[in-house]
Amino acid sequence: MPHLLLLEDDADIRLGLEQHLKREGFTVSSFDTGREAIRYILQAGNGTPKPDVALLDLTLPDIDGLDVLRAIRTDNRLRALPVMLVTARNEEIDRVLGLELGADDYISKPFSSRELVARVRAILRRAAFMDATERQRDLAFGPISVDLDAHVARVDREPIDLTRREFELLAYFLQNPRRVLSREKILQQVWGLEYLGESRTIDAHVRRVRAKLGEASNLIETVVGVGYRLGSVDA
Repeated sequence: MPHLLLLEDDADIRLGLEQHLKREGFTVSSFDTGREAIRYILQAGNGTPKPDVALLDLTLPDIDGLDVLRAIRTDNRLRALPVMLVTARNEEIDRVLGLELGADDYISKPFSSRELVARVRAILRRAAFMDATERQRDLAFGPISVDLDAHVARVDREPIDLTRREFELLAYFLQNPRRVLSREKILQQVWGLEYLGESRTIDAHVRRVRAKLGEASNLIETVVGVGYRLGSVDA
């Protein structure tokens, strides 16, 4: 039975979602402030059940929901936790920022409970698939290596600090050396088929991965008008 962390400040919406999610087979830990959710997150695993997925409202009475997302992504125990953002905001920048911080998907209010549950189940399936894939083998190209089981990336045998999404992006490049990968293909394979956002988030993530690769950054080439490629075809 999946355990879902629900952060929603509107009491009516929170209660309705909690009841619906429980009917759909989820256990739910619900909160109405960001600070309460962060306190729970920090205690996860120490006598507090770890969530399998988080549903975060962005507009909260105390802190921004993105701060809760940051807390999740900087906690080594939970940085791989699937996260869906729930927002009433219409500004594109909020959605893009949330995705770049490591959210797996978002849904805008108003929404149907059926769609919400379908999206939550989709990111849970994808997380389970990634976990299974990461247990299969290690990957390497030149000085870059990825230990999929330990979830560690290295350059010249030195570990580098990557977010969950950056790690998955680098692993996808390593799985497809010298192949041109379009932004659309990367979105489908790394972000999931349900992702409907702008492909510009790919460019932002590639920039951050390159910065962390140091001298090996030139191995990720830009193919103008198409996407990216790890390694030159002439190498």
